[in-house]
Amino acid sequence: MENCNSPSDQKPDAVAGAEVERDTGCRVHVFSSSSELLEKLHEKWDSGKESPYPAMYSSVFGGIILDPAMMVIPIDDHMVHRGHGVFDTATILNGYLYELDAHLDRFLRSAAKAKVSSPFPRSKLRSILVQLTAVSQCTQGTLRYWLSSGPGNFLLSPSGCPTSAFYAVVIKDEVYQHREGVKVITSTIPMKPPLFATVKNVNYLPNVLSIMEAEEKGAFASIWVDEEGYIAEGPNVNVAFITHDKELILPFFDKILCGCTAKRLLELAPKLVEHGRLRGIRTANLTVEEAKDSAEMMYIGSTLPLLPIVMWDEQPIGDGLVGELTMALSDLLWDDMVAGPETQRELVTYM
Repeated sequence: MENCNSPSDQKPDAVAGAEVERDTGCRVHVFSSSSELLEKLHEKWDSGKESPYPAMYSSVFGGIILDPAMMVIPIDDHMVHRGHGVFDTATILNGYLYELDAHLDRFLRSAAKAKVSSPFPRSKLRSILVQLTAVSQCTQGTLRYWLSSGPGNFLLSPSGCPTSAFYAVVIKDEVYQHREGVKVITSTIPMKPPLFATVKNVNYLPNVLSIMEAEEKGAFASIWVDEEGYIAEGPNVNVAFITHDKELILPFFDKILCGCTAKRLLELAPKLVEHGRLRGIRTANLTVEEAKDSAEMMYIGSTLPLLPIVMWDEQPIGDGLVGELTMALSDLLWDDMVAGPETQRELVTYM
């Protein structure tokens, strides 16, 4: 006779380590111990390949984790099930952290707007990030970090969460200067309203759908246009244009994320004005028609740092080739990343 008792009716030791069968015929394994579960987690990482995530910090654990199988976030963390969290990223290049302070300042501004408090003061957050990078032994890649309202329950309000949480991970990756141009499309996915677009939060569904739409059409990424018909930004990057009059124009930042790399480019670009290569630099509203008529176009972002765009909606930008001024701006950014001042580059003392 079949046993009709549900697993909850059975004794725990009768269920643990067993295969639980449902009406579908699917047999679901029940892990009998934490050691068995840990062994399963390690299966993914024990292939002999080097982990792309050499180190993670978790305030929940209270330290740095080197075992990739243990780089986890609690399922009841409100960043996971409610999207109540913010994040930011810094680039690691040749053993330096580039623009760490600019990104950390924006990170805390985003947290304030999202009403996510930090479990630590800014100085400790910064120290954790530098130490994490040092322990990771990673000299090239990215450092990504999050503030969450924290774990505690599955309710909408975070009021029942004992404390906020801070997570960070080092991602080993190649960082290089882009010299080839890409294709983009105009996104049909609605962009975030300004309140959310100006905060670097973890709610990235519009961004994900936007880049998926581009990939489905054979493009690298997309361009968002706001409700007034003005150019906004890319899925996770800023966008810039050079007019036929050799003027560098970036969209106003009032409705989009104020990119740290874009701001740095605006600080560096006057060098090209001084040398007579650029006529001017400004932020402005640009219509789609004006933008598509530009001589050169580019994406700007911390992990790029600059990516030429040569075609938009199957229409060439300028002559359809990577522009000379685009690469001149790219050189300015790249030189700043490789050999810029100490205010922009934090030397990591590896452990």
